[in-house]
Amino acid sequence: MMKITETSIPGLLVIEPRIYRDARGYFYESFNERLFREHGLIFGFVQDNESRSGRNVIRGLHYQLEPHAQTKLLRVIEGEIFDVVVDLRKDSPAFGTWSGIEISAENKLQVLVPKGCAHGFRVISEYATVFYKCDEFYHPGHERGLLYSDHALAIDWGIEPDKAVVSEKDKSAAPFSAAEFNFLYGKT
Repeated sequence: MMKITETSIPGLLVIEPRIYRDARGYFYESFNERLFREHGLIFGFVQDNESRSGRNVIRGLHYQLEPHAQTKLLRVIEGEIFDVVVDLRKDSPAFGTWSGIEISAENKLQVLVPKGCAHGFRVISEYATVFYKCDEFYHPGHERGLLYSDHALAIDWGIEPDKAVVSEKDKSAAPFSAAEFNFLYGKT
């Protein structure tokens, strides 16, 4: 059993798994293909990724162009993050908007990020380990980034800009007005 909550971005879902707790600890299924199919969530995940980052690190906003766009199923194994998704699908009712949610090892929430969206997160806890499944392999030639601090997007990362720890690559990503994307709503 899992609870699925839709967000303001079509296809961006928050998944709350059923957790079994007892004196030994806990158990839950983080992914069950049959349950996902029963909810119409059919993906052929082909790659798992994991990252560990310290407090105030911002990673993103990342995406891959078609024909190598990725659906991602993300969860936090250690710590807590503020997860952010930006809709880059032309004609989407949420095109150019962002959605954010706190997910943690404690709350066990998962986020399903649809193709055609840029994804990133900020680490809230001392450290955070993030694990995610992708339905397309990494293709460096199709990788793109969206500037996390773009004023046009006005993402509230919950941190003063001078305290954020960001890679040079992410600092030099394109603003929304100059970003390259080739996604069409309903076609990805």
